Amino acid sequence: MLIRRERTGDAAAIAAVHRSAFGPQYPHSDPDAREPIDPPEVDLVPRLRSDPSWIPTLSLVAVEYDEVIGHLCLTRAAVGPYPVLALGPIGVLADHQGVGIGSALMHAALGAADALDEPLVGLLGSLDYYPRFGFVPGVRVGITPDEPSWTTHFQVRTLTAHDAQIVGEFHYADPFYEL
Repeated sequence: MLIRRERTGDAAAIAAVHRSAFGPQYPHSDPDAREPIDPPEVDLVPRLRSDPSWIPTLSLVAVEYDEVIGHLCLTRAAVGPYPVLALGPIGVLADHQGVGIGSALMHAALGAADALDEPLVGLLGSLDYYPRFGFVPGVRVGITPDEPSWTTHFQVRTLTAHDAQIVGEFHYADPFYEL
């Protein structure tokens, strides 16, 4: 397996990854539709690509035998006046899950963000999965999401360039609020 930056021709494969990864969580569909409704994560990535928050160097894919099998992106976010990063979505093809591909993507993304002197990464996600990568509840470091209902699952991973003055409300890129 190789982890590399997303390329222009990867868009359809990345959509397929998120469709496979998140589809089972959204079994509902419009009975009048010809095809099932895509999970919101499938539409989120193209919306992020066209947003000023997009950071092309931090959209990573896992590739096996020239097939994109996983994807993760980090986008610009903010805590008050401080620029930070938001993680999401992260997805792995359903038939490739549980073998460390998501972990490899996480380590690559966090390493890249740290090398770029980013102060922290915030995310909304599983309390069972993300702590293994050093994520802690945001409230522990004085950072809360701007949507109060997200507080229980909002987590932060501080990086080497973190400054204790970075406290306050975390704000994702606009496409996250359009889901």
